[in-house]
Amino acid sequence: MRCPFCANDNDGVRDSRIVEDGRAIRRRRFCNHCKRRFTTYERVEGLLQVRKRDGTCQDFSRAKIERGLSAACWKRKIKQEEIQRLAIEIESHILDNYEREVGSEDVGNLCMQYLRDLDEVAFVRFASVYRSFRDAQDFVKELTPILSPNDPRNSR
Repeated sequence: MRCPFCANDNDGVRDSRIVEDGRAIRRRRFCNHCKRRFTTYERVEGLLQVRKRDGTCQDFSRAKIERGLSAACWKRKIKQEEIQRLAIEIESHILDNYEREVGSEDVGNLCMQYLRDLDEVAFVRFASVYRSFRDAQDFVKELTPILSPNDPRNSR
């Protein structure tokens, strides 16, 4: 592993821990050249493919989910740790329920479901990009169920 600070490849592992419910290993490393510490994570990749709307496939990426959630939560009072937790939960749900391939629509709908429970503004932001809203009527259609008096979240 190359040090991100000095690019030297002479480092040692100081600590290893299993994280994310056993789905990753966190390693604390120490560069023997510049004496700085850094953290690496090991995860299995390429087990699950995401089928895009155009029919192409790409490797599933939790980082991509996290970027989309972060964009939706921009300037909201939501901590990055909460966004990371959501991304981990979404990833766990997908890995538990799909074997080789998941549709991008399923991933997007799952992200919207989690965002709706977290923050309604972030939910609408994500939905507007994911569902390609064209005009105000598209927003109204998406907001109608949220604003419905039958929605248990509206009894606040």
